[in-house]
Amino acid sequence: MSALITRNPWRPLAVVSALVFLYAAVLPKLLHDWWVDENYSHGLLIPFVIGFILWTERDKLLQIPKKPSMLWGGVAILLALVALWTGVAGAELFMQRISLVLMLAGVVVYFWGARLLRLVAVPLSLLVLAIPIPVIVFNKIAFPLQLFASRCAVSMMRLFDIPVLRQGNVIEFMPLNSLETKKLEVVEACSGIRSLMTLMTIAVVFAYFSYPRASSGTGGSLDGSRKIRLFNSLRSWGFWRSVTIVLSAVPIAILTNAFRVSGTGILARYYGLKVAEGFFHSFSGWVIYVAAFVLLFAFGWGLDRLRSLFSNVSRDEGAALEQSDSLLPSRVPTPHVAQSGGTELR
Repeated sequence: MSALITRNPWRPLAVVSALVFLYAAVLPKLLHDWWVDENYSHGLLIPFVIGFILWTERDKLLQIPKKPSMLWGGVAILLALVALWTGVAGAELFMQRISLVLMLAGVVVYFWGARLLRLVAVPLSLLVLAIPIPVIVFNKIAFPLQLFASRCAVSMMRLFDIPVLRQGNVIEFMPLNSLETKKLEVVEACSGIRSLMTLMTIAVVFAYFSYPRASSGTGGSLDGSRKIRLFNSLRSWGFWRSVTIVLSAVPIAILTNAFRVSGTGILARYYGLKVAEGFFHSFSGWVIYVAAFVLLFAFGWGLDRLRSLFSNVSRDEGAALEQSDSLLPSRVPTPHVAQSGGTELR
């Protein structure tokens, strides 16, 4: 790659200039949404995380054999252009931004091949997670989460013998020393979707940097065993460990947010609605974020400990089997008997 840039410095410059020209109206809006939308404020860190990943993996990226695919890379670039045109024509920002990810993937395949695309799949996935989803889809996810959090809060408050009534995502109860009922609304910001987006991004980064690296070399036939290597990678412990960690971010984010709403309702009963707003509300959000991160890391640590436990059990069973085999009486060779003229010779 570096040799290519040294010999033809105009090629990467031309590619970067073309991308900047195509997405000149898309990138500033994306940066603006990262800055003003708290649900996607983690997107401000994504370029730095991607840059760090590419820098740490630079040696591996340079060692990948260059096998450009003009066909599949060209198809991906064409689809990206169609998606960009469709997004601009329909004023759909999500389509325009997704076309950027598809364009980057197409450029990688076009110039370097699909093997390099596999190595940059995680940075591209992080970029996808930082793209705000359409409002319709966002509301379809956020409102059920609001209802779930409010149901959990009501159930928890009833465990403490607190009279409570729920109407949708609005909780009615009587605070202590109050003469009238108060309403506690589980708004969109308390639905948990914000922590869900952030925690899934953290889960991808955590799964990537804690991925168990194999110590096997990269030599041998690269073409003949490509399908075998891909199949083995899908069956590997590291792959399923990463998938499990990323998927675990969903229930962790939902349950911790439900716990936060439940705690807010219980405290509001005894200390008033002031605990549901202002500094305490913001502080409890940060505490839940930290708790969710700790649970995610603890889940990954538990997976590693579980695998280590099973590995030790299998190793002990193998050693015990070897020891039992060694204690068995050895076979005594049967003496050879030869007969010659009716006389036995031993």
